[in-house]
Amino acid sequence: QVQLVESGGGLVQPGGSLRLSCAASGSIFSIYVMGWYRQAPGKQRELVATITSGDSTKYADSVKGRFTISRDNVKNTVFLQMNSLKPEDPAVYYCKASSAYSHYWGQGTQVAVSS
Repeated sequence: QVQLVESGGGLVQPGGSLRLSCAASGSIFSIYVMGWYRQAPGKQRELVATITSGDSTKYADSVKGRFTISRDNVKNTVFLQMNSLKPEDPAVYYCKASSAYSHYWGQGTQVAVSS
């Protein structure tokens, strides 16, 4: 089993920045990719960014150039640096970890953008 705990959400003005963190614990040796997803009210959950154990990254077109995913292998933590936040970015942001056999989700952290 893998446990994921997200933090760092909050309220920010348009154009502002937030940094989300996802701390992983448990059977993390089995994890080969971690990512951030988001779900806005009334919408499906969508991929934001992923990072593999080899540090390959992938981003949704809507966040390219604004968001950066990274990882700290010592702290078993994945980060999502979000810059230039837009009114369309608010959602609950979820961390996901995948092994060959299972997917694990965190509880989510709320991001709001408002002036």
